[in-house]
Amino acid sequence: MKKDNADLFSSSYNCAGRRWHYLLLAVFALTALKSALAESVETGTTQQLRYAKKFSITHFQDHRVITVQSGNSITNQSHKYALVPKGKTLPELPENCLIVRTPVEQIVVLETIYIGFLEKLQRLDSIIGAGTTDYISNQTILQSIERGFIQKVKTAQTLDIERLLLLGPELIFTSVPSDPTFNIPAQLNRANLPVAITAEYREHHPLARAEWIKFIAAFFDASDEADEVFDAVASHYETLLKKVHTLENQPTVFCGAPYSGVWHIVKGESYMAQLIKDAGGYYLWCDVTGTETIPLDIERVFAKAANAGIWLNPSFHKSRQALLAADSRFSKFKAAQTGHIYNHTRQQTTLAGNPFWETGIIQPDQILADLIKILHPNQIPDREFVYYEQLK
Repeated sequence: MKKDNADLFSSSYNCAGRRWHYLLLAVFALTALKSALAESVETGTTQQLRYAKKFSITHFQDHRVITVQSGNSITNQSHKYALVPKGKTLPELPENCLIVRTPVEQIVVLETIYIGFLEKLQRLDSIIGAGTTDYISNQTILQSIERGFIQKVKTAQTLDIERLLLLGPELIFTSVPSDPTFNIPAQLNRANLPVAITAEYREHHPLARAEWIKFIAAFFDASDEADEVFDAVASHYETLLKKVHTLENQPTVFCGAPYSGVWHIVKGESYMAQLIKDAGGYYLWCDVTGTETIPLDIERVFAKAANAGIWLNPSFHKSRQALLAADSRFSKFKAAQTGHIYNHTRQQTTLAGNPFWETGIIQPDQILADLIKILHPNQIPDREFVYYEQLK
């Protein structure tokens, strides 16, 4: 009898032990599953961008993280923004990450480039403050400034921090400073103002600059609208490329005009150089790497561009007479003698506003079409200029 009881106890003990064993296995499996899911959420999914290289958007379960590469190849500086929907609990986020509750509704723009993006996204009414207002060409914004709905904000060395604090924007858009002396983002950060830094002007390709509409749209939860706008622009741009990419004739082109005796020639990987190449032109400084400018005197420019067929973007001049009056030596250029001088001043305001630097950033396809009309007029004979005009 004792033996039977012992066997029964042993059997019950083994059965209970197996149950605990299976229970532990289940716990371990559940823990591993949770860990795998957490790792999956933590890793996120990076949105595929077609042209832009200076920012990225990573999608997580309840938020997005945007990273902007604002530095150059030496500094490699970056900025992170965590976009968390309003009303959602804050998740665990990377360090040094600005938290922005979306969608934002009240913003300040310190440069004009954002106006073109916001107009396409139908978010102009979100602007409560603007800098560099003399350079704005959008009539809706100018009227809102005049009526006091949008406040003027001083920038550069006279950045009005106090006014910005009183406005209390949810976000301030500004660019990476090209001159460390005017480091506006640093001043805004010291005042604990929410600032989103963009680096679109450091992109090489016109469509890369246009794709920054996806960066702007993310803060408004308007990604679908941005995709629709960009896809239409990119499709038109790429269609225009096909019209000229097989043409053997490539007119020679040079750009700009001297300022204070110095002619700043854009390098061969710049925004303008890419547009000229895509329009079927041969930019005379196309072999110079980089996106910045080369400071030259007029003699050195003349030595290379004297016989060039096309002269583009000669400063602010809107007539051939005004251009030649600025410097009599300009008349020696072949392009000046033949009248092939074109400037992107067709819509320039009486002050300094120019849609070329507003809507033109998000509409590089329209700029490209203008340039094709200049370089290869037979390819799009019915084209009416949008941004360019011939100086007469």
